Amino acid sequence: MGLEEMKQKKKTKKRNRLIFRSIILVVLVGAVVFAVVSNLKEDKIVYKEGDEAPDFQLKQINSNNEAETIRLSELEGKGVMLNFWGTWCKPCESEMPYMQKLYPEYKEKGVEIVAVSLDSTELVVNRFIEKYDLTFPIPHDKDSQVQDLYKVGPIPSTIFINPEGEIVEVINGALTLERLEGYLQEIQPK
Repeated sequence: MGLEEMKQKKKTKKRNRLIFRSIILVVLVGAVVFAVVSNLKEDKIVYKEGDEAPDFQLKQINSNNEAETIRLSELEGKGVMLNFWGTWCKPCESEMPYMQKLYPEYKEKGVEIVAVSLDSTELVVNRFIEKYDLTFPIPHDKDSQVQDLYKVGPIPSTIFINPEGEIVEVINGALTLERLEGYLQEIQPK
């Protein structure tokens, strides 16, 4: 193999390497552009204090009526504690007894506690309901439609809604009995 052939082979390798790197760069740039455009199109509305709470309807698990649903708009005129939780979530589990303890008193005062289960199956939720003897409405968000609507990230997450349907407070993390009662007092009808 002569010197000219070796130089030609080196040039060919360099050119092939350059072409390969250019293709990878184009693919990466395309992926970044796709990700940016996708994120811009996605509904990024995050609800906060002062916003109107978006309406939803879900099947209630702990009802005697199999077809009973919870619709947020039907609770207008009441304060609503909208809690997102799962049976696997230890902080969620720790706040459930507080919610149950305060529920009868605040229901009489015009406040509804709605605990939206994010579990995949109703069976585990039913066992949890029986274990803690929960009586407040527990709708099942098995398709994550309400979780996505409210842009709920970490759980437990709780949204306190006043009787006019306006979000008063958004809390991420478990609540103590005292904090929970304070928020319930804040949303009860006057």
